[in-house]
Amino acid sequence: MIYIVLFLLGSGLLTWACVHAGMSGWLALPVFLLFYALMHLIYLLVFFLPSLKTPMDKPIEKQNPISRAGCRGVGRFLCIYGGVKPRLLGLEKLPEDQRFLFVCNHRSMFDPLMAIGYLDKYNISFISKPSNMKIPFVGRIAYATGYLPIDRENDRKALKTILTAADYMKRDLCSMGIFPEGTRTRTGELLPFHAGSFKIAQRANAPIAVACVRGTEKVKKRLFLRPTECTLEILELIPAETVKAMSTQELSEHCRGLIEQRLKEAEA
Repeated sequence: MIYIVLFLLGSGLLTWACVHAGMSGWLALPVFLLFYALMHLIYLLVFFLPSLKTPMDKPIEKQNPISRAGCRGVGRFLCIYGGVKPRLLGLEKLPEDQRFLFVCNHRSMFDPLMAIGYLDKYNISFISKPSNMKIPFVGRIAYATGYLPIDRENDRKALKTILTAADYMKRDLCSMGIFPEGTRTRTGELLPFHAGSFKIAQRANAPIAVACVRGTEKVKKRLFLRPTECTLEILELIPAETVKAMSTQELSEHCRGLIEQRLKEAEA
């Protein structure tokens, strides 16, 4: 929030100066908007430039802390602009002294943004579709932070991503986050889970944090009209020993069942 206040203040001061220099009010508005956008671009460049030394064709050796801060900032910016009013529940269940696999349902583009912006304390990097990693500036910043693209249409490449994610956790670079539905639900119904991604926790010998998000699907309808309360709730932390003892299909069904039950309870 402090960054947005500074951006608005800087843009406002420039506009005020332009008006007092003789510029008409109609011209001052475009100047304000242009300068405001320019400040955002500079903000992105601050976090983008350090990530240029990180090649995107191989796993990272260490996490770039500047890129990490950039991801958090972008996540919060977009949530604030979208009118997201975050409600975080069950965070006491998340471990602070070990890496974990964050598993959540997917209802909107604001699901990962909430986690990125408001769970930064837990240093979670996400596995995402390849197209997200091609977004200008943001894709490279995310990769330098530990985010990974996964190609679900290519089993060999998908397995490589899973092994890399497990390696990041074992090397204590970051925790990893997945949306096992693979895509956003269009109807509100929980989609089938891809069980293969649960191998990350098994390979890393790590616990699984099961989370449920709700309310984010309403943000788009209320955009710029009124705030939307969005809830991110940690339902359960499955110990690493239990994760190891269960099959990926069992883990998938158990996590999906927990989330489905909580969504039904919330709707009731």
